[in-house]
Amino acid sequence: MKTENVGDAVLETWTVEEVAEAFDRDEIVLIDVRTVQEYSFEHIVGALLMPMPFFEARKLPGQSDKRIVFHCGSGVRSEKVARTCIEAGMTRIAHMEGGFGAWKEAKKRYVGTDMATGAPKVVNG
Repeated sequence: MKTENVGDAVLETWTVEEVAEAFDRDEIVLIDVRTVQEYSFEHIVGALLMPMPFFEARKLPGQSDKRIVFHCGSGVRSEKVARTCIEAGMTRIAHMEGGFGAWKEAKKRYVGTDMATGAPKVVNG
């Protein structure tokens, strides 16, 4: 994990492997900040959706039980959202490096769309 001090806060950049391991152990809440359409087409099983255009940092729960890690398609939007959280007063927040593209490249499990039927299907499961 890479860390960056931003004032009094820490921005963490987690690798796909770190996210997958922590998510499997139920240690984190994974929040997808892509669009509803992107999420509907394919998403990480169990990830919550909070699209970036509608994101409000003050509506997030605290992180006393589970850490929050954001992800998007490539890592750009999730980093912006994480920085928005820091601006809103959070002192420690994380995002996933490389986003969903890196997740798929690492052959991690996700829900995709069966192009023949339009139905959801588990990929790499």
